[in-house]
Parts: sequence; C-alpha cells; structure tokens
Amino acid sequence: MPITICRLYDSYADARRVIIALEVAGLSPSETSVISNNSDTWYEPTESTKIVPLRTQGTRSKTARDGKFEGAAVGAAIGATAATAASLVTMVALPGIGAVVGVGWLAAMLGSMAIGGVTGGLLGALSNAGISEEDAHVLAEGVRRGGTLVAARVPPAEVPRIEPIMNKSAVKLQERCELYRRSGWQAFDPNAVPYTADQVRNERALHTQ
Repeated sequence: MPITICRLYDSYADARRVIIALEVAGLSPSETSVISNNSDTWYEPTESTKIVPLRTQGTRSKTARDGKFEGAAVGAAIGATAATAASLVTMVALPGIGAVVGVGWLAAMLGSMAIGGVTGGLLGALSNAGISEEDAHVLAEGVRRGGTLVAARVPPAEVPRIEPIMNKSAVKLQERCELYRRSGWQAFDPNAVPYTADQVRNERALHTQ
C-alpha cells in the first residue's frame, strides 16, 4: 500500500522545485499533488472556470469556483511540470482556509468533497490520506496562512529516497507548530475566518525573510 508523504512550503516557488525534482527522480505525476493558498489571487482562472455550489459545515450552500479545466498554461501557473499540466486543476473555497488552487489526486479529492457537500475540507482529506491528526492540523493551518502543500504517494520502499527530495525548503512542522502555539493557536479551525490577501502576504513575508 502506498504511503503518503506531505510537506508544507512557505512559497509555491519552493513547492514547484520539489515537484520538478520528484518527476526527475522518476515519480509519476499522477502520484503527486499540490494545494496552494490563493487568497491573494496569485492565480487567475480562465473563462472556462465553472461555478458550482459548495457546502461547508455549519453554513448554508455557497458559490465557489470548481475549476476543472486543462492546459499546459494552467499547470505552469501553479508550478507543475509539463506532464502534470495535463491533470485537471481544481479551484475551490475550503472551510477555514478560503480559496485554494491545486492539481493532482489530493486536489481532485477536495473538489469531489466540495461538489458532493462532504464536510471535512483539507483536514479531512489529509486524514483520509493517512496523515496523522497532529500533522494534518499544522499542514492545514499552514495552507490557511498562505502556504503550499505538496503530497506524494509512494511505495514503502521508496520513502527513504523520496523524503530527502521533499524535505528541501520544507517547513519543519514541529517548529512551526510551536510558533503557532506561542501566538495562542491550538488547532486548525474549519470555522475560522480565512486570512485576507494582506494577511497571507504578510505571513509569507514573515517566513521568507
């Protein structure tokens, strides 16, 4: 059974380099996924973006972009390689996080959950992928604050080879968790108000100085 490896990056540029390195290492693009905060609208959808209903826990139905469309330009925009660009791109508003743009299997899972009115959002998707509850909370909070998540499904024997690639420029989750907790954070809250564009930019700048 494949093992899911997830890493958080403070910029989608760092995530892009990792995705390229994974492909060079021989990992199939179908086994990688990228989820990036889009609250500052760094990625703009095309006219082909569809509008679909999104249901969030504890709220009435909202309107959100589903974003199932193809093209090399779209893949390049979120930092995917040419092969991954053929994948469907997903745009959706997630509970507690807001707008995200993604590509790959995890992004498709989020899109399906939103369309089907399934609650859980990113936290639920990460848990379903086998990520520990503690790590899932920090990863989801990291995306909420402007980060980019890269997830890879690999055979157990490949983990020692793939992990070092994904560790490059990755956030150290334990340190980031401690940083969040010093500010009073306890856990990811799907009912929290998403960060504004300015808050996302400030958070990214804080960690890239």
